[in-house]
Amino acid sequence: MDYKKYILPHIWNLKPYSSARDEFKGSDGIFLDANENPIGSGLEENYNRYPDPLQWQIKGQLAQIKKCSEGEIFIGNGSDEAIDLLIRMTCTSDSSSIIICPPTYGMYEVSASINNVPLTKVNLTPEYQLNIDSILKAINSSTRLIFICSPNNPTGNLMNRQDIYKILDSFKTGFIVIDEAYIDFSEEPSFIQELNKFPQLIVLQTLSKAYGLASLRLGMAFANPTIIKLLNKIKPPYNIGGATQRLVQKALSDSHFVTESVKQLKVNKQQLIADLKHINGVSTIFHSDANFILVKFIRAQELFDYLISKKIIARNRSNVELCNDSIRITIGLESENKELIQQINIFYTKNNV
Repeated sequence: MDYKKYILPHIWNLKPYSSARDEFKGSDGIFLDANENPIGSGLEENYNRYPDPLQWQIKGQLAQIKKCSEGEIFIGNGSDEAIDLLIRMTCTSDSSSIIICPPTYGMYEVSASINNVPLTKVNLTPEYQLNIDSILKAINSSTRLIFICSPNNPTGNLMNRQDIYKILDSFKTGFIVIDEAYIDFSEEPSFIQELNKFPQLIVLQTLSKAYGLASLRLGMAFANPTIIKLLNKIKPPYNIGGATQRLVQKALSDSHFVTESVKQLKVNKQQLIADLKHINGVSTIFHSDANFILVKFIRAQELFDYLISKKIIARNRSNVELCNDSIRITIGLESENKELIQQINIFYTKNNV
C-alpha cells in the first residue's frame, strides 16, 4: 500500500516538534535542557522532569502482551486522541469522507464534526451486524476512514469476522479502523494479529475497561510502523504524563488482576441476564461480548428515570438508531446487580407490568 497517497501531504511532509527528551534519551546526567524545576515537585514523588514522549517502557510491556512489535504501537490520551489524529492525518472537509455504522461509539461522529469532515452513515442491520452490501456501495474515491466497533458500543456484540474480512479485502484506498475497546471480554482473537496481512488496518484498544484504568486515560492504536510514526509526528510532544506512565507500567505487570476481573465480570453478567429474564417488563436482552448488556424494556424512559431517583445510573440509549426503548447496563458488582434487579422489580410492580 502506498501510504503517501492517502495521507494529507502537509502531514506526510511535516517536520515534527523536537522536544528536549527527543534529543537526549538517557536517564542520568545534569539536565539543563528543558527548563524544568531542578528542586523537585513538592510531592512525595518528584514529577519535575518531563516524561518519555514515546512511552517506550509501556510499549515494551504491551508488545509482549499483544504479541506485536513496539513499532506497531501508538499510545494516546485515551482512544479518543487516536481517533482525532487519524482523522486529521487523512481527511479534509472538501475532499475526504468517513463511514461509520450506527448505532456505534459516538466519538467517531463527534471527531468528524470537530474536523469538519463529511460523514456517511450505514446503519447496522436489525441484528446489529454490518450491512456489507451497503457499506461497499457507500465507499467512493473520497472515503479515507471506515470505523468498525467490535464488540460494538452500545449493542455489545461482536461484528461478524468474515464481514470485516470482506471490507478489508475490498477497501484499499483508505484505512479501516477496528475499535476493540471491549475485546478482553470476548472470546474472539484481536485483529492486531492481522496487521501484517492488511496494511490498511488500524486497531484501537484501551486500558479503561478490563484493566480498570479509566481514570488514567490511556488508549492504544496498533498499525503498520509507517502509520505509527505519522501519529507520533502529529501528537502533542508529552501526551501521556509521567504519573500515568508509572502507574500503567505497574498495572501491566499484573496480569492476574485482568484475568480474574474479566472472569468475575463474565459470571456477574450471566447472573444478571438470568435475573432479568424473570422480569415481565424486559422485552429483549441482546447478546453481549462486552462488560455491559443492552436491554429493551417496557416504559424504558420511566424506568430509567426511576433508577436515577434511586441513585442507580445506567445509560438510556433509546434515542440512538435501532435502540428504541433500550437501556445499556454496565456489569457491576454482585451486590450492585442485585440492587438493580430489586429496583426494576419494584418499578414494574408499582406500575402493574
